[in-house]
Amino acid sequence: MGLGRRQGRHVQCGIFITKIVNFLTLPFTVPGCELYYICGLLYNKTMLTDESQAAALVNLFLQYGTKQEYEKGEFIVRPGSQPPGVFYIKSGLVKAYDITKYGEENLLIIRRSGDLIGLTWAITGEDRGIIYSALAKCELLLLTRSQFLELVRKHPETALPLVDMLVEMYKRHSERILNLEYRTVRERLVSFLLSTAKRFGEKTPDGIALNVPLRHQDIASSISATRETTGRELSALERQGLLKSKQSIITLKDMDRLRKYLE
Repeated sequence: MGLGRRQGRHVQCGIFITKIVNFLTLPFTVPGCELYYICGLLYNKTMLTDESQAAALVNLFLQYGTKQEYEKGEFIVRPGSQPPGVFYIKSGLVKAYDITKYGEENLLIIRRSGDLIGLTWAITGEDRGIIYSALAKCELLLLTRSQFLELVRKHPETALPLVDMLVEMYKRHSERILNLEYRTVRERLVSFLLSTAKRFGEKTPDGIALNVPLRHQDIASSISATRETTGRELSALERQGLLKSKQSIITLKDMDRLRKYLE
């Protein structure tokens, strides 16, 4: 990806955040926040949201959403289609990706239970051409775009969780741009693995297992490298005792040594 394209996406993301904040400028107070995990984010006292507000957002989907189930490999949003609304992932894993001009999948992010998908389109009306498919059996709750916008306006306490989610999305986007521009392939790979561990890591006797199926091609597209180069770098890290790979599950064996690559 060229520098101009990356900068263009960065500017577009900034415009998107501005639209979101304008949409969500609603009058309400913010009590003190405690640490908890909801809507795919780890909230703490530095964020805007408190637990009751986050729970209110989820409750909109539980109360008004339409239940939809997808088997592994099924499309949730097909290529060339717009999202039918905003989905709340009640259970399962969803892969978000686009297609390069060479016809290859470009992994953007893997969404987990508690995440929302289709939020960008619902708020801005701008179709980014993102494809969503189920990585595992999923149960989703769907609010149509008109439902979602109407409910958020009627329930302003749900706005702050959306702001926090969007700030986190912007932060991830910015970090990815910096990684792609200024780091080596190995550093980009390590950064990807550590970031994935934050969201999907599970402590095991062997280390931190990334509890999400990852193909070499998925990792390669996410770090802007070839599948062959990615495979070689993973093998090199495995020989150093920093990770082990079994089928599609990667276990990080030495987090401290991995972090040193990024210092």
